[in-house]
Amino acid sequence: MTSHEVAVVDYGAGNVRSVAKALEYVGSVPVVTSDPEVIRQARSLILPGQGACGSAMKALEQRNLIEPILSAVRTGVPFFGVCLGLHLLFDTSEESNGPCLGLLPGKVRRLPADVKVPHMGWNTVSFLKDHPVFEGIPQNTHFYFVHSYYSDPTESCSVLGVTSYGTEFCSVVARGSMVATQFHPEKSGKWGLRIYANFLNMARDCVVQRGCSEAV
Repeated sequence: MTSHEVAVVDYGAGNVRSVAKALEYVGSVPVVTSDPEVIRQARSLILPGQGACGSAMKALEQRNLIEPILSAVRTGVPFFGVCLGLHLLFDTSEESNGPCLGLLPGKVRRLPADVKVPHMGWNTVSFLKDHPVFEGIPQNTHFYFVHSYYSDPTESCSVLGVTSYGTEFCSVVARGSMVATQFHPEKSGKWGLRIYANFLNMARDCVVQRGCSEAV
């Protein structure tokens, strides 16, 4: 089976075509797939998503995609999660019963009651650490958000960026070869495209080096 440079996981809960078009724009030829074997063979993965954790986990389970995703991340395959794809990395969510993927300790919580929900539109991200995926992107750059819940990691060391909306929340996580954003790079103009280009470069470097610095 062909090993694709990047596989965009299609589980019926995300704007996968927009993500694929953004990747094509920055020079990749992604495969959009719900085939577990294609995901196992891919050299990097992107997990987009919109909606609720509970229904998303059910969709992943029905398509037999949970094990291949967990295996890929744990063995150091470069991974990028978008919006719901960030939430699914944590243990649980307030919006749904049942576990999420459990790759990062923490919980997904609803935004405060005193702000308009969903949080929709442009907002800034403050980067707390340097990371290859954000190389060349200015501090406090605006990105496009659409969400009603936010991730609350137990480990502060995994938090790469924060955003304020009613509360200061984690808008970027990074651990090993895994990165995920609350905002949508594919809807965020030139800087969002730069993020995808940087991710692809990071993924190619990982292949050349035969593995990243650490797995999850």
